[in-house]
Amino acid sequence: MGSKEEEPTPLYDAASPTEPLLFKSTASSASPPQEPAQLGPSDPDPDPTQFLRICFNYGPRHFKDLPFLILFLLFLICTFAFGIFSIFHRNHNYAAVSSFTYDSNSTSCTKPDSSSSNPNRVSESSLFSSSSSSLWTISIWTLVATLILSVPICFLLLLLLKHYTKQLVYALLPFFIIMPVFFDVYWFAACTLSSACTDAFPLVYRILVFVFVLLMVGIVVWIIVVNRHRIELTARIISVASDALSRNLGLFLVIPLLTLGLVVCYAPIVVFLVFARFNGRIVAKESDGEYTCVWKQDSWVPAYYALAILTMLWSLTTMVQAQVYVISGTIAQWYFSKDDEKPKGSIRSSLRNAFGPSSGTVCLSGLLICVVRMVRAAVDSARQEDVPGIVNLVLRCCVNALLSAIDFLNKFTINFAAITGEAYCTSARMTYELLKRNLLSAVFVETISTRLLAGVIFVVSAVYAIVVCAIVQGVSDLRVNTYIVAVLAWMLLIIVLGYFVHVLDNVIDTVYICYAIDRDRGEVYKQEVHEVYVHLPIDRNSSRGSSFP
Repeated sequence: MGSKEEEPTPLYDAASPTEPLLFKSTASSASPPQEPAQLGPSDPDPDPTQFLRICFNYGPRHFKDLPFLILFLLFLICTFAFGIFSIFHRNHNYAAVSSFTYDSNSTSCTKPDSSSSNPNRVSESSLFSSSSSSLWTISIWTLVATLILSVPICFLLLLLLKHYTKQLVYALLPFFIIMPVFFDVYWFAACTLSSACTDAFPLVYRILVFVFVLLMVGIVVWIIVVNRHRIELTARIISVASDALSRNLGLFLVIPLLTLGLVVCYAPIVVFLVFARFNGRIVAKESDGEYTCVWKQDSWVPAYYALAILTMLWSLTTMVQAQVYVISGTIAQWYFSKDDEKPKGSIRSSLRNAFGPSSGTVCLSGLLICVVRMVRAAVDSARQEDVPGIVNLVLRCCVNALLSAIDFLNKFTINFAAITGEAYCTSARMTYELLKRNLLSAVFVETISTRLLAGVIFVVSAVYAIVVCAIVQGVSDLRVNTYIVAVLAWMLLIIVLGYFVHVLDNVIDTVYICYAIDRDRGEVYKQEVHEVYVHLPIDRNSSRGSSFP
């Protein structure tokens, strides 16, 4: 024991298998973390800032993971440069390919002088009837009204989750079952009474769909019953996260603006992709002894498509990770501030760090997420091909497990990087050391909270869709098309509320990381958070006698 005290393990030593960061002894949790300063003269002198770095870094941060930022900028610059080249290098004859004919004398395709009009033009006005125009108008106004009403709905939902989470969850739990069963029975009855639906869906298919939905509802009931003892704890966790989010309402303005910035970045790339198709020439193609004029793209166009699509995917995942970084940095500043002190400029500093010193870390995190998504899509595609063999099955399972582990670790890594400003690999190692004793508990509670919030927004959006359907039926004569308008309104509202849940989920993760840092330092910054998170279950296999107080 004495030798163990004389040679303390460094805080970030990933090779230390004995004492994890999160679970220290009761004596070290109760005393302030100044023991490294009391080491004897014979001990090696540790870094004095090593322990205190596990807190929010308010000071100036150094640039991390710069090669990945440079690589991302190189992708972006090449996409825009070749896109601009494609605009000025386009062939104006692309739209008139059908008017070219093969000239046997010159063995090339020529355009007759008499062809001055484009026969392929179709009047768009002929594609719309009066009924479809009315449906279009009502749908547009309904979606606009839904978009406007979604703002107060989100704030009202946040207020209810902050003050009445338990009551709201228990009040809506029955609707998690009632709503799907109601829509299932209603659809089955309406389809049976409708001759058109009956012709499209025979009785056997209707019964299969009806039974399938009931089976899904049964699975939901089973999940609720199995996790009933976790629901109250999860409701308290959601309440704490809602309180943290309500104190940083500026995130509801900044996060959509970041999404709008991504759309602005996407707009010229989409234009470039359109004009890239116009780069090529009209050539003669022989088929059964006859020559026809066809369009042949330049050889660099497919490569540019691949480059542009990869840039768009990487930009998407990078922007998502930047949003997580901003949310984590803002919430962490609130957490590590004094109770009576409101942090000033927290969102601004988080934005400055995300697109400044930590921009390379954000790009690397986005690149990993992009690669994981692409590999997972390739694995799913291979599974659909049904390639036989036990080796193929084992490889797919191993790849899916590895991708899930990378995806999960990456999520908490970017939270930790937003708090400390460390590089990606350092943050990943520090996060693993910090959470290795309660990693499974975090997964379990986070999954339940996400499912509860998903159920809440499903019920709210379904009730809204029913109200929209009733109103549209009362003010118009769309008849069956009324359901189309209601479904569109339901989809838009559930997208907005899903965005709200995405932000709240990231707040839950950030508060969990901040709580883990508190426990590691033996401090309590937010007593109300400790009173809730202290009841989290732990992984009995790795605790080995250590437990929460």
